Amino acid sequence: MCNLFLSQDPSSYAAETRPIRLHGHVTSIRLEAAFWSILEQIADREAMPVARFVSVLHDEIMGQRGEVGNFASFLRVTCLHWLRHVDLHAAQVAARIGAAKEKHFVLA
Repeated sequence: MCNLFLSQDPSSYAAETRPIRLHGHVTSIRLEAAFWSILEQIADREAMPVARFVSVLHDEIMGQRGEVGNFASFLRVTCLHWLRHVDLHAAQVAARIGAAKEKHFVLA
């Protein structure tokens, strides 16, 4: 097998449980450390803490679908989706920032 896979640091696939506040209730989410690291990168680019980012994602999926079957799995797939579409995400963030600046300029 490829040494690339076997050379991973075991701490990257160790499970971590983190407390998260969703709709005013504290719950916990258990993900592998590598997924938390990716969520931190995404949240950083969204200019918010990872707990806030996860909460916003939860609110948005609840608003769109009315339920979340397996939120931890959704977060894992979100990480993979982001890795596949980093450039698209960057363009969408830039567009949101530009729109917010334009709105602020018009209101000022």
